[in-house]
Amino acid sequence: MIRVLIIDGEGSTSEMLAGCALHLGYDVSMGHTISECLKKVASNPPDVIFIDAELPDGSPLDILDEIHAAPSSPTVIIWADSGTAESAERAIRNGAWDYTRKPASVKEMTACLTRVAQYRREHQSNDGTAEIKRNGIVGNSPTMRASMDMVKRAADSDLNVLITGETGTGKELFALSIHLNSRRSQDNFVVVDCTALPETLVESILFGHSKGAFTGADKAQDGLIRQAHRGTLFLDEMGELPLPLQKTFLRVLQEHRFRPVGGQKEVESDFRLISATNKNLEQMVAEGRFRGDLLYRLGAMTIRLPPLRQHPEDIRDMAVFYVGKVCRRFGVAPKKFSDEFIQYLTRYDWPGNVRELFHVLEHACAAGFHEETLFPVHLPQELRITIARSLFDDDHRAPVGGGNGDRRSAAQQILSLKRFRQTAYSDLEEMYLRNLLTSSAGSIKEACALSRLSRTRLYGLLKKYNIRH
Repeated sequence: MIRVLIIDGEGSTSEMLAGCALHLGYDVSMGHTISECLKKVASNPPDVIFIDAELPDGSPLDILDEIHAAPSSPTVIIWADSGTAESAERAIRNGAWDYTRKPASVKEMTACLTRVAQYRREHQSNDGTAEIKRNGIVGNSPTMRASMDMVKRAADSDLNVLITGETGTGKELFALSIHLNSRRSQDNFVVVDCTALPETLVESILFGHSKGAFTGADKAQDGLIRQAHRGTLFLDEMGELPLPLQKTFLRVLQEHRFRPVGGQKEVESDFRLISATNKNLEQMVAEGRFRGDLLYRLGAMTIRLPPLRQHPEDIRDMAVFYVGKVCRRFGVAPKKFSDEFIQYLTRYDWPGNVRELFHVLEHACAAGFHEETLFPVHLPQELRITIARSLFDDDHRAPVGGGNGDRRSAAQQILSLKRFRQTAYSDLEEMYLRNLLTSSAGSIKEACALSRLSRTRLYGLLKKYNIRH
């Protein structure tokens, strides 16, 4: 039986919808606030949630991740009497099934319930995300599960796929996962880095050339597009493809035929295209820097990868995976993590995303090569300083108003602030002492003069941090 949860500030609408759901044989529970919604999701996870966009204690947009994390992965429909375009976009991007105006009649409500129930049945019967070859993609947050669901859909089809996202979000890894889970997995996955294509040789690299086509062409050679025959062609940083070449490539994409440089006959290539970019191609089209007709061809299916700061709950799993990989490469036993180490990682914004996280973890493994456990002190100094500064900057920020979810999140930060502050203070003090000894070439006398510490106090601090001099 399908379990329906209705959260609505207006009794008349919720009672009408409940009546429709009961008539269809569904199990129904009701509430009127965000807090009631979260309690019911935790105690008896529903299959479908109808929730008002405007509730007395907050916005449902702020709790979508918590809702999707429920074991039943509820399908969420947000109703709005007077919503905004921005709210609709945010809801859809964060996994809402729909963001729409409240239905006014029993007929509309019944139709809506029937459609969403049909979707749940068909989606669950065809859900194969558990069997997907992830190929190093780590994370089980609602955000990552949604991304993997898109990978599954893309792999099941042969449509052109456009993957967008900030630098370092793993676009090539997702492209490879699509390829490995597709019917083309036994053939080539050919990567073209559009930023590295030399202007004078770009056509030869992509389309190949015949013998004698240009100076140095002493034999015929297939281009990358031909090498992708029956496989997948991955164009990374598609926004960097030169504008004159975009027209040529558009024809190749339409016909899957092209003429090598200096060739007399056209060559066929049955490839599946996946492209990726960290640029706003729509804006580039408006500015005349990218062809609109090519963009339409590229994005038959679009996958938008979230930045790491939007799913920090995956950081621990990523750390376990990558540190294990690094330890195997180094030939050492797997590392453990102190609680503070993970707290530091989740506190940081990661502007370089997963790529930056992996570089930092590699640094930490090298710094803690002989230790069994990784601590914040093993992280790069600049990252530790950034995090430590942010702890104290929080004290000077005005509190931000918001719903119950915002207040709960803020309370959690206040409860953990002492632990963060103590760790940050200790890290900075130890860093200072080590730099002090380096600057004084190990001379205690000079170190005392530079730091204005007494000899007794300096010795005490060095002993505290087990620093040899």
